[in-house]
Amino acid sequence: QVQLVESGGGVVQAGDSLRLSCAASGHTFGRYLIGWFRQAPGKEREFVAAVNWTGNYKYYADAMKGRVTISRDNAKSTVSLQMNSMAPEDTAIYYCAATEPPYSNPPLPKQIDYWGQGTQVTVSS
Repeated sequence: QVQLVESGGGVVQAGDSLRLSCAASGHTFGRYLIGWFRQAPGKEREFVAAVNWTGNYKYYADAMKGRVTISRDNAKSTVSLQMNSMAPEDTAIYYCAATEPPYSNPPLPKQIDYWGQGTQVTVSS
């Protein structure tokens, strides 16, 4: 079992940066792929970024490449998502997610084993 708790959401202005954090609990945290998905109103949940258990492999959605950076600290059981140059279309609930292999590149929502409760991110223009 892995429990995921997101933090860092809020309201920002277009062009601002925001850092989301995911704190995980569960003694098997180290072997999971940890990632972020987001879901905007009326839209399907979509992949944002993920990092494998060693931190050596990072996956980014094509639309997010260059604007987001994911990082992982297994000693602290945390994963962070740094988002820059934010735009109103980034407004969504952001979910932390965990899954064991195998998974595709990018991982799909149906492959996720555990979800956090989500944190709201609102970008005003």
